[in-house]
Amino acid sequence: MPLRVALLAAECEPWAKTGGLADVVDALARALGAVAVGDLETPVDVFLPRYRGVAIPPERVLGERTIIVADPRAGAGGRTAVRIVDVEADGYRLRLVDHPAAFDRDGGYYGDATGDFPDNAWRFGLFCRAALEVLWVEGRPPDLVHLHDWHAAPAVRYGDAGTADAAVLLTVHNLAYHGWTPRDRVAELGGEWEAALPAEAPGIDLLRAAIDRADLVNTVSPGFAREALRPAFGMGLDGALRARGDRFIGILNGLDTELWDPATDEAIAATYSRADRSGKAACRADLLTRIGMDPADGGPVLGMIGRLDPQKGFDLLAEAAPALLDDGVRLVVQGSGPAELVGGLRGLADARPDRVVLIERFDREMARRIYAGVDGFLMPSRFEPCGTGQMISLRYGTPPIVHSTGGLADTVVDEHDNPGTGTGFVFHDATPEALRGACAAFATRFRTGGPAWQGLLDRGMAVDFDWRTASAPAYVAAYHRAIALRRSGPAPSPALD
Repeated sequence: MPLRVALLAAECEPWAKTGGLADVVDALARALGAVAVGDLETPVDVFLPRYRGVAIPPERVLGERTIIVADPRAGAGGRTAVRIVDVEADGYRLRLVDHPAAFDRDGGYYGDATGDFPDNAWRFGLFCRAALEVLWVEGRPPDLVHLHDWHAAPAVRYGDAGTADAAVLLTVHNLAYHGWTPRDRVAELGGEWEAALPAEAPGIDLLRAAIDRADLVNTVSPGFAREALRPAFGMGLDGALRARGDRFIGILNGLDTELWDPATDEAIAATYSRADRSGKAACRADLLTRIGMDPADGGPVLGMIGRLDPQKGFDLLAEAAPALLDDGVRLVVQGSGPAELVGGLRGLADARPDRVVLIERFDREMARRIYAGVDGFLMPSRFEPCGTGQMISLRYGTPPIVHSTGGLADTVVDEHDNPGTGTGFVFHDATPEALRGACAAFATRFRTGGPAWQGLLDRGMAVDFDWRTASAPAYVAAYHRAIALRRSGPAPSPALD
């Protein structure tokens, strides 16, 4: 009989998104629907809170039901009604957990201008209970629940809904956010969590608890899985991850190759493909014209896109930028976030608008034009669990220049060290000097041109990151392994601390 799998997540594109978590959940669910027919019950279920602003096209509503679930804030009865709205999504079934008191709020999904919502433990605990309860009352409990990040972590102690036999796979997308719940808020998670809290503990780290109790844990690239075992990258959870041994693995994220395809991209000036890259020159000319740079200047143009965050290395680029300009490089940077991280770049952009352009906003169409129109793509991240920018740039025939960390190291082969077989340029120290060195290696190959340059572009465009090719099948294999582990005996359950 096909396995029943349910995904629980706080975000899912296009319904609710703040970052890459939403993209991964949506793309994985769609890919599972394409590659796992007969192995899994399809379409798979994706549970998502119904936040304010989540629009539901009426024609896509498949049905709804109201269930009664345990609720620590419901007073003497201890139970409350939650509505589940089923929506037809692209290749999966979206199941919205609709409880206005928890999710119909001003601000963001997790907080407002004053900070995180103080009752997040209750909100996401209720979300998890409702997801598990509806699966049980439907009469076909899941074989596996796939939890994403700390928001779904409360599910690991909710066995009273009849899902105790379900295996648990936990995917950690971001180790920096743990869902810390102080002692005076633990009661909002329910009696299961109160009973498990040691007398001396100041509270519960929900992500750590889920790491301890899941049958299998993964993060989003093999490289980052290795790095996360070290204190420098483990965000305080390296010990918990090391304790899981071979039950902690890395599965590389994929890329939505239908969404990101220069052969069909309507935002760029001319479409092109690996077989015929002639349209890329028109994309370069269009981008440079739009941003006020001279398209006739044949010198290298490097682009960078992302949120302005020290993790992403924008400050490294800001420090390296004057030297890069001296080397004849032009820069196109798009990002939004704290202005101080790009103060130096802003000054350069003001002084040399013909050499540096800073686009301080999120602009989907401009991002696509940058991927297609620049000559090289910068990702100097200090750490990067996976990253998709480098995958997109490779698909668009734009060699990436990356720091050797996490998923970047897994996905880019250094052309400098592997001439004739590389796909991009890699530097190993997170310093402006190392970044400049990699950019110099790129510029040398770019200026040489000819077959060597075209071969570099061809190899990059040939790499297959499609979710359906490797990533989704790897998750299916992980589902089977987690189920086998659960059926062979309970997973280790270290004490919470």
